Amino acid sequence: MDWDNLRYFLELARSGTLISAARRLSVDHTTVARRIQALEKEMGTALFSREAGGHRLTEAGRRLQPQVEAMEESFRAVESAAPASNEGLSGLVRIGATEGFGTVVLAPHLAQFATAHPKLVIDLLAMPRLVHLSRREADIVISLERPARGPVVVTKLTDYVLRLYASKDYLAQHAPIRSREDLRGHTFISYVDDLLFSKELQYLDELYKPDSFALRSTSILAQHRATTAGAGIAVLPAFIAEQDKSLRRVLPREANFTRTFWMSVPAETRSLVRMKAVWDFLRETVEAQRAILLPD
Repeated sequence: MDWDNLRYFLELARSGTLISAARRLSVDHTTVARRIQALEKEMGTALFSREAGGHRLTEAGRRLQPQVEAMEESFRAVESAAPASNEGLSGLVRIGATEGFGTVVLAPHLAQFATAHPKLVIDLLAMPRLVHLSRREADIVISLERPARGPVVVTKLTDYVLRLYASKDYLAQHAPIRSREDLRGHTFISYVDDLLFSKELQYLDELYKPDSFALRSTSILAQHRATTAGAGIAVLPAFIAEQDKSLRRVLPREANFTRTFWMSVPAETRSLVRMKAVWDFLRETVEAQRAILLPD
């Protein structure tokens, strides 16, 4: 029996759709469909029922899944016990991170790391939403909240600071802001309340309830650009805003917020050579940038 067909079966069973499984396997969705058809022909039974929302395991598929997972676990044990190849790291590692942190802090360094390991593929999912380990959307996830349950290995990656900022042009057009009361009447830029993916993003309520918004966005990068355009005041990560010379801090003694990034990986894959290498590289990369994450 072809192990590759079984591997495709397992990814489709976990993700539920051809497109999600294809992304995970770095192939076209038609390849996943063809592999599943070949396996079903070999098994002599349907393993999935095709529905409008995706693919659901049949009874035969449910019986097969734990057996294939046991095979996968055995393969991983062999891989983790084997010394790293002389040819270097290889395979796919998919990293999920918040948009700003993934784009500004991680992306440049991960690109260099991947260049140094040509057979290693790094997928960075830098998105304005939570990426889930449980749905197999990523191999390593960096999140604002510590995972509360599940067979995962978790570590505190770093704290980081957020502050209140406005552009020099915006501040020049308004009276000085010396206290929270002086924020009355100002226009703010922030997140869309009902689309917040983490309660850790509700920091503006700790400072001041805005009178009006120039822009609300799920994207912290969009908020940054709107702030530099002089549209209003915003709470931004210091690792983004402090690099922008057009911005100035507002209420520097009062408007300071500290949040934490947590890094997690499934316990079953933590010992894989490529996972361990990327995990360690992420910790080293963040440690080297502590000055921009926690500026004075």
